[in-house]
Amino acid sequence: MAEKNSILVVDDEDALRTVLSSELESEGYVVATAGDGDEAISVLQGKAFDLVLLDIKMPRVDGFEVLRFIKERYPATKVIMLTGFADLKNAIESKKLGAEDFVSKPYDLVDLLTTIERVLTSE
Repeated sequence: MAEKNSILVVDDEDALRTVLSSELESEGYVVATAGDGDEAISVLQGKAFDLVLLDIKMPRVDGFEVLRFIKERYPATKVIMLTGFADLKNAIESKKLGAEDFVSKPYDLVDLLTTIERVLTSE
């Protein structure tokens, strides 16, 4: 990986954010985190990311609102939705709003890394 891809991890669960960001950093990604949708939007306004891992269910501003914000303002940024509520309705809604993919929690790290790699390398 010549150029390190930057990833924003957005999740309201501290433990998940911490574990996921250290795993991604050990894979060579540059990682930033946000604890909710509001924080995610302000982080995104200050820096460009290649990919956002976005939890759907969060207090205040949910993942769908953040996804809409990203796709309106930063259409080149890829988004993978993360959710503990793995139902078809959320998957379909995510795709309709422009998410590249959808991963249910608890996720398998190898599967998640494979999905991230595939999404980042697809045009």
